[in-house]
Amino acid sequence: MLRSLTIPSRQNASVFLCCLFGAIFATAGICSAQVAGRVPRVLILYPYDERIPATNIVGESTRVRLLEATAGKIDLFSEFLDLSRFPETPHVDRMARYLAEKYIDRRPDLVIALGKESTSFIVENRNAIAPNAKIVFGGFGSATANELHLPDDVVGALTEFEIRKTAEMAIGLQPNARQLVVIAGSAEFDKAWIDSAQEDLTGLPPNIQTTYLTGLSIDEFVERATALPPDTIIIVLTVLRDRTGRNFVPLNSLERIASAASAPVYGPYSTYLGHGIVGGNAATFESTGAAVASLAIDALAGRAITDVTVPQSYIADARQLQRWRLSEADLPLGTVVSFRERSLWEEYWKEIVAISVFVAAQSLVIVWLVFERRRRTAAELQARRRLLEVIHLNQSATAGALSASIAHELNQPLGAIRINAETAAIMLESKQPDLKLIQQILADIRDDDQRAGDIIDRMRGLLKKRSEVDWQEFDLNDVVRSVIHILHPEALRRNVVVSSVSSTQGLPVRADRVHVQQVILNLATNAMDAMLNASAAERNLVIQTAVTETNEKVEVSISDTGSGIPTDKLSSIFDAFYTTKPAGTGLGLSIARVIIEIYGGKIWADNRPEGGAVFRFVLPLAQYG
Repeated sequence: MLRSLTIPSRQNASVFLCCLFGAIFATAGICSAQVAGRVPRVLILYPYDERIPATNIVGESTRVRLLEATAGKIDLFSEFLDLSRFPETPHVDRMARYLAEKYIDRRPDLVIALGKESTSFIVENRNAIAPNAKIVFGGFGSATANELHLPDDVVGALTEFEIRKTAEMAIGLQPNARQLVVIAGSAEFDKAWIDSAQEDLTGLPPNIQTTYLTGLSIDEFVERATALPPDTIIIVLTVLRDRTGRNFVPLNSLERIASAASAPVYGPYSTYLGHGIVGGNAATFESTGAAVASLAIDALAGRAITDVTVPQSYIADARQLQRWRLSEADLPLGTVVSFRERSLWEEYWKEIVAISVFVAAQSLVIVWLVFERRRRTAAELQARRRLLEVIHLNQSATAGALSASIAHELNQPLGAIRINAETAAIMLESKQPDLKLIQQILADIRDDDQRAGDIIDRMRGLLKKRSEVDWQEFDLNDVVRSVIHILHPEALRRNVVVSSVSSTQGLPVRADRVHVQQVILNLATNAMDAMLNASAAERNLVIQTAVTETNEKVEVSISDTGSGIPTDKLSSIFDAFYTTKPAGTGLGLSIARVIIEIYGGKIWADNRPEGGAVFRFVLPLAQYG
């Protein structure tokens, strides 16, 4: 059945203006001139109440499409006729009078009727409610449209519910089925469904016995569905009202029947999917709403429209297929399967790819970092060896600089040992040697030998080459005392008075003892060099130890009475190869800085207000380091 919407002659001027300004209003698809300078008014009629999902989905889809097409420049109204619960003629008449009064000052330009009941209602009451409005319907098929004897200017989106296709789908999934049971309620709409199904299901294979269950209460429907054999095919149409007069939302009644059924259940509505049916052949309500909206937009724009058929497709629920052990391979070609449990790859392939790329990149970075760490470790080992070698060379240079004084100091105990030994030998040749005196001589020889041994040990410590840092905990006061012993002969030779001011408490630090000793020796010998031009009476070198105010570090200071350091050179004296000595290498102070920093300390220099310079360094106390 094809019917075109013709425009009455009194609207020719409006149509002409619509065509003239159509480009201006192309985004909306509607010519506002045809409603005399105002936005169009559209009334959407719902046949039932707001609980019915089918018409609600169609209506909402229509509403969204209209608002999008007109950029919101449209006045939308909605009315729920509630004709399933109140199908009586008095209620219909009251609704007609109510809507006629309600819209007397805002007559709709277009009425969208959803479902058979809404369409019949507005056609019969058109003159009272919307006398000049165009009418677009949706939600039923051509057979129903023919039964309603609709005027030629009432056009719609036809939805052909082919129950036979749903039955054939079920037979394909259940080839061993012997019985087909069709369920519908007692409302007029339900009865119309049964009549349509009886006509559509004629000619099924002879091995299929078809039974129609209607005129029962909801509990009886559930009881009968529970008792059916497993090889039965159950098709639930609608149960808007049962035998007792109770009204239902078809989706709710379907859920009760499907949850208790002992055989697979099918249905003709897409909204049934996910609520217990295996599947069926249906047009989605969203597509119906879109088709209705397209017709409405064309009608408001003054274009000729004709009936359109909403395409249908097979739909299935993967969970129900699994529940009833039905093969997905037996579904009709092109079936849309919903609720399929996708594989981990299908569900998260983007995330898996992203994670894989990230892990691969991270692995490459880790490999590169490990490689770089090994290179850095090797470089650090090499640098440490080089540093130890430089420190050893500096120690050797210090020992060389002190060698004359140390040799002079060593000669004193060795000479004393020789004199005492010769004296003891002469005394032993006498007839009555003085044994007590010889014992005293031998004691002096032992003391001089110990003194010589200590001098040699100190020299050995300066000259010993190390391949690794010897970490140990020691008292810094002890190191200062050993340095003063080493410096003593050189200080005497240079007429320098060396003194110390030591902390009364122990100063435990954790480092290489010889390295710290080397730093103090370097600073002390530099201090003695700085006092070469001072008078002999004014050459004083003081080594002082103390705990810092925070009680976390120990400070060592070496001060002299020399000429001091030029102020502009204070920041560069610790740089490598910087020296003020004609024969200096410029490495002593830079080596001292490196050693102190290795053990977590800091070194710096200042000028004393009273003259001379002071070098200070700090090291962490062992309990804080």
